[in-house]
Amino acid sequence: MKRDFSDRFESVSTGSHLAKRIALLTAICGLVYIARPLVHGVVYPLIYEPTWLLVGGSTLIAAVGLWLAPPLTTEGRQVDGGSLSLFLSDSAVTKLGLLGTLFAVLFVVGMLYSVPAGMVTERTLADRTMAESQQIDELPSINPDNPRIVPRAVADIQTRGSTSYRTQRLGPSDIARAEDGTLAWSYAIEPDGFRNKLLSNQRGVLLSDMTRMENRQITAYDDQQFAIGEGMYLHRSADWNLKRTDYLTQYRDDAVEFTHDGTAYMYYPKTGHEWQLTPLPHTVPVWDGGALIAPDGTITHLSPEEAQASEILDGQRLYPLYNTEREMASLGFRNGIINQLPVVGEHAEQVEVAEMPSGAGNSQPFVIDLAGEQMSYVTAMEPYGEDSRGLDEIFFVDASTGEIRYFGAEDQTLTGPERAMGIVRSADSQTGWGDNFQVVEPVPVFINDELWWHSKVVPTDNTDVSRNVFVSAESGDAVELRDTAAVREFLVGEDIENIDDVDTEPAPNTEGVDYYIVIRGSDGEELERIPVEPGQNPTIEYVPAGEGNSEPDQNNSTS
Repeated sequence: MKRDFSDRFESVSTGSHLAKRIALLTAICGLVYIARPLVHGVVYPLIYEPTWLLVGGSTLIAAVGLWLAPPLTTEGRQVDGGSLSLFLSDSAVTKLGLLGTLFAVLFVVGMLYSVPAGMVTERTLADRTMAESQQIDELPSINPDNPRIVPRAVADIQTRGSTSYRTQRLGPSDIARAEDGTLAWSYAIEPDGFRNKLLSNQRGVLLSDMTRMENRQITAYDDQQFAIGEGMYLHRSADWNLKRTDYLTQYRDDAVEFTHDGTAYMYYPKTGHEWQLTPLPHTVPVWDGGALIAPDGTITHLSPEEAQASEILDGQRLYPLYNTEREMASLGFRNGIINQLPVVGEHAEQVEVAEMPSGAGNSQPFVIDLAGEQMSYVTAMEPYGEDSRGLDEIFFVDASTGEIRYFGAEDQTLTGPERAMGIVRSADSQTGWGDNFQVVEPVPVFINDELWWHSKVVPTDNTDVSRNVFVSAESGDAVELRDTAAVREFLVGEDIENIDDVDTEPAPNTEGVDYYIVIRGSDGEELERIPVEPGQNPTIEYVPAGEGNSEPDQNNSTS
């Protein structure tokens, strides 16, 4: 005999059953709302990620529907529908089986959907990025007063070695502008240890000058207790309170710690998402403003326009670095989805973010201060291809407004960061690379409309900066500078001949030259530079004056 679908459910008091279930569901929702910052990572993509919405949202709706439905019967036999024993009953097992089957089907559908939706997202983002970009004919000028001389690793070692906090530690470093206009590595002074993270407060912020090799200033604003801050647990943490007060946004970037009129602040860029319904429903990231936290715990949520107009935030990085990373990564899709596909794609004019070599210590986009104290996110793009390492385009994203400009290399062959670091090592064959010293943090600088890669040579223990080396992206020439004054003179565009304490190297692939033997005096000044041709195996003889034909005292063989 044919059974009606309603026969599958146990005959219970519908009103009483729903009342109990709705009351329990309401209590669960209340608890989730109170602890909503903890589930932000799940809730946000359920709203703004098509695959999560399809799989997770549909599964959640089905779970609530099955929860509110009367207990199921099996084989015509009624089962106990008690609220607690439901989880152990045949009815619960049946419902979970139905839910699991639905989830499995939705998961497969979601994964299949995510492939074209992901490509459409990248295509939309690339189109928007190029539509908002302005092509420039000349490279912008660098700010010579704010060279990035001190790498992050060196700043971390030196700064932590210069502070003495028993119950605090320095958080991760980031780049901020100090009140005198210089760039600095900034740190939150966080509580250290479980007990202190639970009960103590962030003590303030610390700024470490990155623009000097000598006489560097490390300034601690450590007398300002933050009511909510970094390194503080649960409801006292900045993360908890940011998500509690503005939930439908993302905080992808680390905090920018800085001071204004002697007061410490932290700024958090915000990333939102916009739905696009064609050709497939998808979302793209947008700038959603930022949040400013003061020591007293006040959180001021700002729109992009309000952040740009804020006197406190003047000169700081406002635009999310995460958004810039997404925009630059999407540019491979700017000539269409098919163009970038393997096998069938032509890859016409396709670009990709230039790879950074292992051990570089930094990644793109680079944070650079341009003329007029205009911080910018700079990304070097190279042509698509495994063997393509020359630069094709350079993108500049204003860190305050998000405005985009780009420079096309056209027919020029420009050296990328990986090759530039290799030139630094090749130009000095006498240094024990990897054993004693290493080349780190190449960043682009622009001098007289020419691109140079500014790298630093540091000991392997990152305790100091030995020298700064600039490599021309056009010629491959290397310029080695050993003090701050020389670096600033070079960035201004001063002729190398007029700069004190400068060593220059031609490109290491100079025809007929394998390497150079450099002779220096006791004061370090170069006395002579002897080119060595490929295949030569010279010996160095130390001969006292007046002993022209004596046997050599020491032989050093180089190859």
